This record gives sequence, C-alpha cells and structure tokens, in this order.
Amino acid sequence: MKAGSGDQGSPPCFLRFPRPVRVVSGAEAELKCVVLGEPPPSVVWEKGGQPLVASERLSFPADGAEHGLLLSGALPTDAGVYVCRARNAAGEAYAAAAVTVLQPPAPEPEPQAAERPQPAPGAGEGAPVFLTGPRSQWVLRGEEVVLTCQVGGLPAPTLYWEKDGMALDEVWDSGHFALEARRAEGGPGASLALRILAARLPDSGVYVCHARNAHGHAQAGALLQVQQPPESPPEDPDEAPPPVVEPLKCAPKTFWVNEGKHAKFRCYVMGKPEPEIEWHWEGHPLLPDRRRLMYRDRDGGFVLKVLYCQAKDRGLYVCAARNSAGQTLSAVQLHVKEPRLRFTRPLQDVEGREHGIAVLECKVPNSRIPTAWFREDQRLLPCRKYEQIEEGTVRRLIIHRLKADDDGVYLCEMRGRVRTVANVTVKGPILKRLPRKLDVLEGENAVLLVETREAGVEGRWSRDGEDLPTTCQSSSGHMHALVLPGVTREDAGEVTFSLGNSRTTTLLRVKCVKHSPPGPPVLAEMFKGHKNTVLLTWKPPEPAPETPFIYRLERQEVGSEDWIQCFSIEKAGAVEVPGDCVPSEGDYRFRVCTVSEHGRSPHVVFHGSAHLVPTARLVAGLEDVQVYDGEDAVFSLDLSTIIQGTWFLNGEELKSSEPEGQVEPGALRYRVEQKGLQHRLILQAVKHQDSGALVGFSCPGVQDSAALTIQESPVHILSPQDKVSLTFTTSERVVLTCELSRLDFPASWYKDGQKVEESESLVVKMDGRRHRLILPEAEVQDSGEFECRTEGVSAFFSVTVRDPPVHILDPQEHVFVHAITSECVMLTCEVDREDAPVCWYKDGQEVEESDFVVLENEGPRHRLVLPAAQPPDGGEFQCVAGDERAYFTVTITDVSSWIVYPSGKVYVAAVRLERVVLTCELCRPWAEVRWTKDGDEVVESPSLLLQKEDTIRRLVLPAVQLEDSGEYLCEIDDESASFTVTVTEPPVRIIYPRDEVTLIAVSLECVVLMCELSREDAPVRWYKDGLEVEESEALVLESDGPHRRLVLPAAQPEDGGEFVCDAGDDSAFFTVTVTAPPERIVHPAARSLDLQFRAPGRVELRCEVAPAGSQVRWYKDGLEVEASDALHLGAEGPARTLTLPHAQPEDAGEYVCETRDEAVTFNVSLAEPPVQFLAPEAAPSPLCVAPGEPVVLSCELSRAVALVFWSHNGRPVQEGEGLELHTEGPRRILRIRAADPAHAGLYTCQSGAAPDAPSLSFTVQVAEPPLVKLVSELTPLTVHEGDDATFRCEVSPPDADVTWLHNGAVVTPGPQLEVAQNGSSRTLTLRGCQLEDAGTVTARAGATATSARLHVRETELLFLRRLQDVRAEEGQDVCLEVETGRVGAAGAVRWLRGGEPLPLDSRLSMAQDGHIYRLCIRGVVLADQGTYGCESHHDRTLARLSVRPRQLRVLQPLEDVTIIEGGSATFHLELSQEGVTGEWARGGVRLQPGPKCHIHTEGHTHHLVLSGLGLADSGCISFTADSLRCAARLTVREAPVTIVRGLQDLEVTEGNTAAFECELSQALADVTWEKDGRPLTPSPRLRLQALGARRLLQLRRCGPSDAGSYSCAVGTARTGPVRLAVLERTASVLSELRSVRAREGDGATFECTVSEVEISGSWELEGRPLRPGDRVRIRQEGKKHFLVLSGLRAEDAGEVRFQAGPAQSVAQLEVEALPLQMCRRPPREKTVLVGRRAVLEVTVSRSGGHVCWLREGVELCPGDKYELRSHGPTHSLVIHDVRPEDQGTYCCQAGQDSAHTQLLVEGE
Repeated sequence: MKAGSGDQGSPPCFLRFPRPVRVVSGAEAELKCVVLGEPPPSVVWEKGGQPLVASERLSFPADGAEHGLLLSGALPTDAGVYVCRARNAAGEAYAAAAVTVLQPPAPEPEPQAAERPQPAPGAGEGAPVFLTGPRSQWVLRGEEVVLTCQVGGLPAPTLYWEKDGMALDEVWDSGHFALEARRAEGGPGASLALRILAARLPDSGVYVCHARNAHGHAQAGALLQVQQPPESPPEDPDEAPPPVVEPLKCAPKTFWVNEGKHAKFRCYVMGKPEPEIEWHWEGHPLLPDRRRLMYRDRDGGFVLKVLYCQAKDRGLYVCAARNSAGQTLSAVQLHVKEPRLRFTRPLQDVEGREHGIAVLECKVPNSRIPTAWFREDQRLLPCRKYEQIEEGTVRRLIIHRLKADDDGVYLCEMRGRVRTVANVTVKGPILKRLPRKLDVLEGENAVLLVETREAGVEGRWSRDGEDLPTTCQSSSGHMHALVLPGVTREDAGEVTFSLGNSRTTTLLRVKCVKHSPPGPPVLAEMFKGHKNTVLLTWKPPEPAPETPFIYRLERQEVGSEDWIQCFSIEKAGAVEVPGDCVPSEGDYRFRVCTVSEHGRSPHVVFHGSAHLVPTARLVAGLEDVQVYDGEDAVFSLDLSTIIQGTWFLNGEELKSSEPEGQVEPGALRYRVEQKGLQHRLILQAVKHQDSGALVGFSCPGVQDSAALTIQESPVHILSPQDKVSLTFTTSERVVLTCELSRLDFPASWYKDGQKVEESESLVVKMDGRRHRLILPEAEVQDSGEFECRTEGVSAFFSVTVRDPPVHILDPQEHVFVHAITSECVMLTCEVDREDAPVCWYKDGQEVEESDFVVLENEGPRHRLVLPAAQPPDGGEFQCVAGDERAYFTVTITDVSSWIVYPSGKVYVAAVRLERVVLTCELCRPWAEVRWTKDGDEVVESPSLLLQKEDTIRRLVLPAVQLEDSGEYLCEIDDESASFTVTVTEPPVRIIYPRDEVTLIAVSLECVVLMCELSREDAPVRWYKDGLEVEESEALVLESDGPHRRLVLPAAQPEDGGEFVCDAGDDSAFFTVTVTAPPERIVHPAARSLDLQFRAPGRVELRCEVAPAGSQVRWYKDGLEVEASDALHLGAEGPARTLTLPHAQPEDAGEYVCETRDEAVTFNVSLAEPPVQFLAPEAAPSPLCVAPGEPVVLSCELSRAVALVFWSHNGRPVQEGEGLELHTEGPRRILRIRAADPAHAGLYTCQSGAAPDAPSLSFTVQVAEPPLVKLVSELTPLTVHEGDDATFRCEVSPPDADVTWLHNGAVVTPGPQLEVAQNGSSRTLTLRGCQLEDAGTVTARAGATATSARLHVRETELLFLRRLQDVRAEEGQDVCLEVETGRVGAAGAVRWLRGGEPLPLDSRLSMAQDGHIYRLCIRGVVLADQGTYGCESHHDRTLARLSVRPRQLRVLQPLEDVTIIEGGSATFHLELSQEGVTGEWARGGVRLQPGPKCHIHTEGHTHHLVLSGLGLADSGCISFTADSLRCAARLTVREAPVTIVRGLQDLEVTEGNTAAFECELSQALADVTWEKDGRPLTPSPRLRLQALGARRLLQLRRCGPSDAGSYSCAVGTARTGPVRLAVLERTASVLSELRSVRAREGDGATFECTVSEVEISGSWELEGRPLRPGDRVRIRQEGKKHFLVLSGLRAEDAGEVRFQAGPAQSVAQLEVEALPLQMCRRPPREKTVLVGRRAVLEVTVSRSGGHVCWLREGVELCPGDKYELRSHGPTHSLVIHDVRPEDQGTYCCQAGQDSAHTQLLVEGE
C-alpha cells in the first residue's frame, strides 16, 4: 500500500456504518453513519446508482462527522439499498444499508364467540418473530430437559442457543447438550430444540435462543434450575455418592465482623465436570433465605453473603465442592463482635397476613437513647404506613396494610450503629417476593422469580404499568419466572408481578458497560526502502477491538517537538511513505496509533528515522496580476520544496544573482525574492505601457506563467472607510455623507440595490468631494441599506428607522383564563400606539392565524380569539409589543369534570397552631361549592375561613387545633374533593444545644446546664447517669419560658457524670466533670520558717491558703494537734492560724501546716525573758490632779504573771483608804478613787522583791485642777507596712484643744494624716504606714502632753512569678524576668550569677517596672552560660541560662530568575555570618569564575552573575556552605517572535479566493488569525498555512459576510487590522419561472436558473416572503433555484416571484378547490339531560364552507333556542334549555356530504 501526500490529508473512513432498517409503511426511516477524513469529506446518498436530492419527504441531517438520511412517510417504493458515498481530495469511501418497508397489519375485527384465526407464521418477508418461546423449568438433578422455541420470518431465520451469555460450544462441560432442528408447526418458519440429558446442578442458568435473518434479530430466554433430589440411595451405581463434609485437616481461616454488618464469603472452584457447590454451617446444609444469599459472581466465584450478622450467626462455614472426580472443602470461622452497649430486649421474628398489621418491639437500655428503624438498607420515617412508638425504653414499629413487598429484614438501630434484626414474614398468595432492586449490566440477562402459595395460578407481569410479552414469561407449579435476555436501557423500570390484589415490585436498573479504547498496534518496524522512500509495517492490536477502527500515522521532524498527521488507513500491513509526504528535506520519525469510536490507543513509535527529500511540485501557481498605474506588481508561487528557479519577463531571463535589477537601462525595475517555499517577482512602479507583459518561472519539473494588466488610477472613497450603521427614530433628520478622492466626481446613491430618486422626502446633494443623501423626516419604510457608488467603489450605510418604543397599557399583570370545551376564549392586549406591531406567541412559538386561532386589531387593542377552544389549545400565551410582553395562561377543561384539582384524595398532616390551607381548583370561576367536615357543613368563623379567588376555592384554618382533625369535602354537584387532615401536637425539639456539651468545673463552682426548647409549655426530665434526678439544695431545676436549667450551686466531684435533658421527642446530652482545685499555701512563700518567741507569751502561726475553703491539718513534732484551751485553731477566709495563748517553753518544737497538696514548716523556739516594763516606755511626767478627782496609775509588764510591789513615798501601799490595786494580764493598775492631798507623793511599781528589780515611778500632785489636762495617755502601736495606725487620748475639758506632733513636727491633716474629735476623745490616724513613718507620736493639751511609740514592720517581698530556664543562641539578646507580690523599694532585690553579685558589664542592664524586675543581657556569649538568681530579703529564685554556638542561617534566600535568551541573570544570597566560604553550582556542576560567570562576596551577601545565557543554561542554581544548601531555578526563555512583513489590504470579487500573507522572524511559531476581533479556525473554505517563516490565510469562495478587518498575532506582536473588501457579483435570469396549475392538497414546484452559481435568492407569494417550513421547501442546486409548495390551499393562489440581486422572475400559481367534505362528524347518538345544553359539532375540509343544520328535515334558523356557530372549518349547533320535545334526528349538510345524529333527552 502506498500512501498519498501528507499535504493532501487522509481519505474518508467510516467509523460507524449505517444499519439496515425495517419500518411499517407510513412510518419514519432513518440511516446514520460516522465518517472521518482530512479535509472533511462531502457526503452524497444514492439509491439505484442515482444520487438522491432533498425533498419534502427526504432530508440529510448532519452533525459534525455524523451524517444521516431521514425518510418521512415511508412507502413500499422506498424500499431498497441506500449507499452513503464520502469523497474528499485524498480519496473516496462508501457504505450501504437496506431499508425494508412492511405493509401495516390489517385491522383486526372485534372478537366473536368463535376463536379468531391465527395469521400464518412468517406471512410476508420480515424480521424473525418468536411464535412460542422457551419455557422456564425447575427439575431435579438427573432429569432430562427439553427447551423448544418456534420462530417465524422470511427468509427463514438461523437459530442458535446460548447459556449465560456463552455459546454452547464455549460451555466448559456441554457434552450432554443436544440440538434438534424441527419443522415449525402450522406453516413456514423454524424451530430448534435444546435437549439436556441427565441435568446436573451446574446446568442451572439462563438459556437464550437467538433468531437472525437478513431483516433483523430476535431473542427469547428461559430459566433452568436444577435442584438436589431428596436424600435416597443412588439408583445408578456409577453416580457419585451424596456429599459428605469431611473434617478439616487444618485450622480454618478466621473472619471477624461487627454485629449488624454483612459477612461475605467467596470461593473459586475449578474442575471437570463442572463441580457442584454446597454451603454448610456448623455441619448443617444451608439454604438461601432472607439473610443468606447464595449466588455466582461475574468472575465465576461462588458467594455466600450473610446479611446483618448476629451473635447466633457465628460458627464454621464450609464451601463443599464435588464432581465425579472427587471433592474439596474450604472453611472459615466467623466471629461476631458484639458492641458494649446492647439492646435490653432484641427484636423477634414476626408473621402477619397480607392487608393486616405486624408489630416489632425492642427495648433500649435508657429511654433517652434515640433509635431509627430500617427495612434492610432503607430508612423508615413515621407515617400512616409505618407507625413508630416510643414508651420509655420500649421502641415499637407497627406496619399497617401489609403487602408482599413488606416481607423482609427489619432493623432497629441505636447510636454507634448498634442494631437488632428481625424477619417479617407476610403470608399471602405470594410466598417469595421480588428483590427490592436488581442491577444488571447492559447486554446481560435479567431473571426475576416469584413463588406463589397455590400452584397453576395465572399471574401478570408488567413494567411501568404496561404488560410484558408472554414470550419472556414462564410458570411451573408454584414458580413464576420472567426472563429478559440481553437487556438494554429501554428495559429499565419498575417491574411488577400481580396476583389478584397481591403484588410485588422490583426496580430494574440497567447499567452501561464501560468501553475501553482500543489497544495499540504491535510489531511496528521501519525499513529504508528505495531512494527517498521509507517502508513502515505493523500488526493489528491484540486482542482486536470489537468496534470498527482505523490506524492514524504521524510524522515528526528530528529536532522538532510537533507531531503532524500524515494520513489514516483502515488495514494494517506495509505502508510506503515517499518524500512527497514531507514539506522540506530532513530526518523524520514516525509513529502510529489505533482510533475507534471508543477512543485512541497509545502511540507506538517506529525505531529510527529516515531522511526524506520532497520533489518540486507546484503548490500555488502564478496568477494574472492587475494593478493600477504606478503601483508594484507582485507575482508569487509556492513550491512543495525549497529549490532555485529562474524568472522570465517577456521571454527574457532575469538575473537571479542580484536581488534588484533592470531589464535594460531606463526600463522596468524588478526585485527577485525567495523565502522558504515561496518565490516572488516584484515589478516596481509599473507604467501603462507595461500592460500585457508576460511573466514566467522555470525550475526542474515546474514551469508556469502569468500576465500583467495595468489600469488607470481609480477614484477612492476617503470616508467612510467601513460600513456605517445608523439608527434613527421616525421624523428625525437623516444625513448620509460620502467623501471621494476627486473633486466633482459623479456618484450615485442606491437603496436596497435600487437607485434612489429625488423627492421631497429624499434629497441628494454634491459639494466638492462630498456627496450627501438627506432624509428630512425619516419614516420606518426608509430603513435599509444605502450605497454611494462610483467607478467600482462604494460606501455603505445601514440605516434603521424605528418607531418610538411601544408600551403595553393593559394587562399589567399575568392573566389566568379558564374555559371549558367549545367555549370562545378571547385574550386582549392594549398598547399605547395604534400602529404598533404586535406578535402573539404560544408556548414559545409564534402564533399564525388559522381556522382555530383568529387575530384581531381594533385601534390600540389587539385580540387573540379561540372561537371553539379545545383542551390542547391551553398553554402559555404572550403578546409581544416591542420590548414588552403581556402573559396569559389559558386552561381548557372538560365540563364532564368540575374539579380540576385535586384529582385524588389528599392527606394533610399538620401540627397544632399551624396554618392549614385546603385548595380546590374548579374549571369555572362562577361555580359554587359546599365544604363539609365529617359529613356536616362547615360554618365560617375566625378559626375557619372560606375563600374564593377566580377558579380557586380555599378552606383556611389559621391556627389549627387537635379537634380540627377529620375528613373535609369540597362538593359540587355529584363531585367532591376529599382532604383528610390529621393534627398532632408539634414535636418538642431542643433548639440549643444541638451537640453534646462537655463542661469541666472545679469544686464549689456553680454549674448551670441549660436547654432551649421549641415550645414553652413542654415538660422535660433530667437524668444523671441514666437515673432521673430529684431537686434538692445541691441540685436546683429551673424553668424560664422555653429555657430549662439544671443548677449545681456548689458542685462537688461526685456531682460529675452524664446528664440528659429528655424532652420526649428530643434529648440533649451534657458531660460534667467536677475536679477539686489544687490546695496551695500562698503565704508564707517559704516552705520552712524559723520563729523565736519568749515564754510565757502568745504564739501565733499563720498561713494563707487558696482556695479559701481548703482544709488544713496542723502537726507538732509529727503528731496531729487538736484544738484545746491552750491551743486554738482558727480559720477566717483564706487565713489558717494556730495560737498558743500562753506559750510555755515546753511548747517549742516543729509545727507543720498541711493542705492536700502542700505543707509549710514552722520551727518554734521559746525562751523566758526577764520581766521588763513595756509601757510607759519612759518615766511618766508628774501627774497633777484636783482634789476629789480619780487617779489611775498603770504600767505594762513583759510577763502577765510577774509579781509587782507598789509603794508610796517608800512605804508599801495597802489597799483600802481609797486605794485599789488591779491586775489585767500584763497590766498593773493603781486606782485612787478620790484624790486628796495625802495621796500626793512618789508612787513606785517594782517587779520582784530583788533590790535591783526593775521599777517604775509616778509622781502625783494634788492641787487645784489646771485649765486643760489629758485624762488618758497614748498607747504604743506596732503595725505592718501598708496598714493604718490610730492613736487615741482623752482631754479635759472636752472642748480643750489638742496639738498632735509626729517626731516633734506638728501634724498637718491630709490624705495620709487624719485628725478626729468625738467628745473628750481625740484621735490621730496615719494611713498606709511606711517604714519611714516609724517614730514618736505626741498629743499636747495645754501644759500636758502624752507620747507613744509607732513601730512599722516591713512586709515580706516574695516572688509571684519566678525565673524560668532560658536557651539562647550566641549573639542573641536575653531577658530574665521576675514578678513580686508588691512594689519594692529601689535595691529591694538583687541579681546574682553563680551565687555571686553580677560583675560590671555594659551588656548587662537591670530595670524595674512596678512589680516586674528584669535583667537583660545583650549579645550573649558562651561565657554568659550559668545559673542566675534574683533574691530579696525574704525570697530567692534561680534559673539556668544555656547558650548554644551560633548557627549559619539564610537571611535572604535565592530567588528564581527568568530571563530572555542572551541576557544575564544575577543571584543574591544573604547569610547570618560574614566570612563564609561556599560553592556555586548549576545542575550539580561547580561553577568557576570566568568571562560569563562572575562570583563575589560583600559582607553577609554572596553574588553570582551569569551572562550570555542560552536555552541550554536553564536549570537549578545552588549555593553550598558546610551543611547549608540553598537553591533556585534559572529559566531561559526563547526570544519573542516578531513580524517581519505585515498584512496588506485586499479587494476581491464575490466567489473568488482571498489570500493574506505575513512573515515572521522565526519559522517555528504559532500564530492566531482574527476577523473583526474574533479568532478564526480552519474550515473547508478557510485554510491556514505555515510555509517556513511565512503564514498564509486563504479564504475561498468569498462572500459579502467575509468582508471585514483581518489581523494576525504571534505572542505580543500583531499585524493588521487590514481590510478585505468583497465586490458584489451581479446575476441575470437564464431560465424564467413557469406558471403552475394544481388541485387543492397537491404540490407545486417552481424552478428558476440564474447566471451565477454562488448567489442566493428569495421567494415571494403574493408579496409575502416565503421561508422554509412544513409546507414550503426551498433549495439551490448550482445555478438552479427550486421552490416546492405542498398541501396547497385555495388561498395559496397568486403571483410567485423569485429575486436574486437585481434579477427577478414572476409566474402564477392557480389552485383548484376540492368539493366540501366532512372531516369530523357528530356522534350518531347523543344523550342530554333536561334543562342542559346540547352541542353538535362538525369539521369540514376547508374554511369558509357553508353547512346547513336540519331537524326532521326542516332547516333550523338561529334564535334563542338554536345557536349556529362557525369558526374556520368547525361548525357547531348549540341547543339551549333542552326539552323532551327537542328529541329527534338532527342532520348537518355540507355540500354533497351529510351526517345525522339522534338526540335523546332524559329526566324531567
């Protein structure tokens, strides 16, 4: 096989052939095929060797590569063989198919009592038809089976059998199959029986009988099931014994499955004869049931599937296989994993009778657990059918109105997919129902089985309500089978088996078979053949594709990336590729692939390459050139290869060695160019005398010539350059201006091709170069195409004059119209302008006036009238006026039914307080209805509203109540619409929370659980860990509107658990965890304290704990202490105290205060000090009192039990005589009740009897009272830093002035110092005492004063936030930070390192910010590593600073660089350290400095500069230093393509070829061509070529639509736009039209021949433009134009006109009317009730025909009784108010035709 040139493309190839078609006469026949080729082939259909022409009945639809032949109304003469012939420049192909037209079957007479005779089988030639199909059978093993079928058809069909989709000879063990050909009974045909001897279990399956002849194919199938006989001794000694399950020799496999899941076991068994399979469980044989499925999959494996596994399903499952040669076993141990949460009581299997009920009941562990019900995999929702009840923990499902399909497996599921399973058995006529659904692959067999209770009953199989053929149905005993062989998509649907009132249904789904693309060719080899050729061979793919395929061969020039298609061929073998197949010399590689309708295979590349050289061939020859005087003339031609040639001018050779030259001195100059395959000769500035010159070109194998013609320079149009489109409104002034290149040059104006004539409404003016056409007041009819024409050039103007916009005044809203049959319907639309055009549309299609639709106009009102509306006339109508539309919805109903909606019973389910609307739609708006509820008529009230709106009647219950449930009827006459309303309480839903809530709290915290309900009055129950809670002090239940709360005021750990808020229909879950907070000792911060006290004395040990409620225990010397009189344990808020009121030395020891998590130790030591006087601290000043005044002398000792001795003037003081001695703890008091002069003197208080014992003396003077004196003295105070100190004294008299002094300075009251007076009492308060406030406070009154000492104890400075270990890198800044409990003074804390004070270092800085103390180290070094501490007088904290050596890091990484070829690329990298040495690499190769590679470093930054880069330099640039590596991508892009030579404007004549050309800077570049801004794609008329660097666009057979702006773009470069002007080609009539005379209903053909081939024309009839439609066919064949009119009517008569440009032809059409006939007659007998209206209606053969109505032979006249209607061809007689006397015979006469109707009147 030798391939054609690659430039010529590939010959046509059929991917899908047309198939034979059999149709009944009058039906539609269609042939389709798919054909490919390059260029796309033209397709012609032939019959009998003659090409077919499109006609009224014959058309040729095409869609891409798909071509078809559509034959409407097939006739017997249309039968035959049709040929599809495809042709293109590369070759031709054809395909054929037969069309058979059968006679329609004769109408069968009504069945009589006698049996109707059967037609003879096979009568008439046709496709096979099964007269009797094979019957499904159920037999025992060993029985003989005979499957027979009888088939009719001519010619006699060929019969063959298949089993399970395989031919009988392909069945592994088919030696006992026998085929017996029989003679068909009762006539011609065929019969083939299949006999199976001694049936075996593997013989079970689907057997299909196929029948095929030349006219088609048919098939019928049957099911054979071979069953194991009952256990009995074998009669045949050779027969194998029954299977015995042997014990397993090895441990079985183990399989685990969760309860409720499916378990699937599969075993694959081989053997000959084919083995028989049995499944066993725990040693017992298994039979298929609802939960155990046994089947064989598509791969031949045997499958056992256990559905919804339960604990009882666990055990050993064995697959036993045996044949006559032996047996084998395979076993698996099934374990069922039970869930932790289980049903308290599982479901139990139940039985129920059909139409009865079944109740399933189970119990869950907790009533709050939600459940869901399933029937197998289908979720069941509550409804009338499935009633679901929840009562506490009981879950109940009630199935009402049981039917056969309710039989199955039911599940109740808890959370976590915990399930309980039960079987529901429905007892009825059907024992074994159909599966819920059946999935079958397209082309496979579908088998459906049903078992009935009674044997021999007749069932009915149907699909989607239509009965299925009996040939696919079989019954035997109790079994009924439906076998659908080779199912297709059309077989999918709902298949039902019905037996009486019982039925079972399945959903049959047909899945498409996924097709794979064909495989690749194999053994592809290349052989270098003769000179300049290459031989390619390959073998077909293995396996061979099932669908037709072709091979596609492609080539690639070495060094290029593009593969280009060479050609396509159908057969594999050897293909010779010559040098002519390549465009230029070079080395080429080839590859091949397989292509079919399912896709393309991978390519197979031939090994090696071949050097091919194209031979010179003329691709585009020289053409005559016509230019204007002074322009350049360009002659060019294209060759198939690059070769040198010689140019000649008038026979003289032109020198090609010089790019430019002259023929002779002073003569014509020329330039010779060659670019790739193109050769050009440019004659520069030609003159008129050069006209007629002959140019020639010659090279080896090619010679061509062309002539030069010179024209005078023409006139040009300066403006407009392009066509101008203008839009105006009526009465507006229109001015069209055209400017020429010459002054006062004549020009003519044309409108729509006709020369215009000046008038008052059209003025033409010329002013120098400008020519104007003026329309003073434009009208709509002035719209059109205007042309200013002069000397072959024209300027075009498209003028559109429009009326002002039209507005629709009425209707403004959508109109709904309801009418009854035969009623007149009128739709009215009013616009704002009388002359505005209006169009009517129905269901999106424009309405044409006819006998059934009348369009009327009356001023601004437009009407559409349906005189006698029929139901099909209803739909959506639109009245379109300009941009506005009015919408009408027309509904036509039959008066036989008043109620349009609802058609059946309506069930309404609502919840209380919901709005319920019951709607009933009537056919008439004036009809009255009656509403009833449960038989009683309803009464309108605020709670029940009756509404009426046009044809709609509503009953509205605004807020439905429970008592509103019932059956509502909307009644009218004898009709009613039923509504069953069921009202229930709305289910309580929990709005918040929707998800489970988890709360974590600490002890004593308040925990609130809240739920928000959908109903405020809904009750809820709270549960904790499954038990209902009770309200108490520790658990409070609250209700606030829709909110429900459970409150734990002081939660304890034992209060944690799972809480549930149960609202009946919904539940909310809360998980509460209560944890005890850590019990910490927050003060003192130190864990061990050493305390020293004096004995006896008061000892108080104090701790502060958090939280405040923490319990503590006190220990002394390891033993827990208890409170007593001598040891007090206190707790106040967070403070915990241990107090020894009278500590003795023996109380010393180790005291421990311990919480649950922490402890603090107090080491207490007690020493008994000597007795000292504590107050007053200094010797008191003399005390002066008046006689009779009391005197009190007091002092305070350091020990309460110390003895003192009082003396007066050296003598011991005795009590009595007005003296009293008192002891109050450590205080000693001497009181004189009434002083007299004898009491004056020196009083001494001495502690102890020793002479050196401490003593204190008081001087008392008794004299007249001073004016002012202090009654009481100040008391010394000791306070903590920050506390308040208050000093108090009393003065006499009470109004005496007191002066306060602090450290000798007079006190001035202020915020820190407050002075107060209350009677004789004076106080001084110091707020927030600080350490500097310590000192002496003095109160001075008159000449007396008293002083006391103020001691301020410093507050401990403790650390709240302690130091943390820090890790840092060398050079980083580090900050150590602590936080104290109070703001300390400067220097209150100090920083340490290694236990020593910090050295002086400028890098160290210490700062204080309130409570925060910081130590900052700038730029840490390795020597800074160590332990740092911060300490105060009372606390200390330590932390570790670790410094790691500095790591090398990338601060600024490399970035990808993209440059243009030849440019430079610079890479920058910044590192964290200086002085780093690294290596640069490209693609893994180290870069060395050189002329094109510059490497340098600046501080942290490293630079790489690469220059003079090429495409091969693209790659990865990397920098490596130690363990650091950084990389970036260098991309070098090719230099952009530029346009070297741009496009030029072109002007061609209509029908000729236009060629645009440009030249690029590179040969390998893709360009984009555009026209008027839109991209162009190749087509049969448009060719886009690339010749080296040249790019060409060739546009063949140019038309006016091709004119416009063209441009070419490559990358960012663009040339253009340039202008293509297409000059109109004028035409004349060669053969005139001929008048035609035809009869009504016939057809008429008009033919006209014009002078030009490619020119379009238009047809008119009586001035109306004709367009293709149902009755109009318009076609063109070359110069001939045809008009075919079919179904002629009388009104079609008139003048027929054809016009093509300025040429036109006229003829007359005469239509002879046919006699009037009746097309539709009234009924022979009509019965009407008294008082009603009777309508008799006829339809005649044409509109306008006269009819006459008679009663008993007397003509009827219109009046009140009789109404005569006529609309188009329809005529009606309406008899109003029918009475008994109107009964009789009525006659309608139409021409010579008549019809009679007997009118019967019933009732009174």
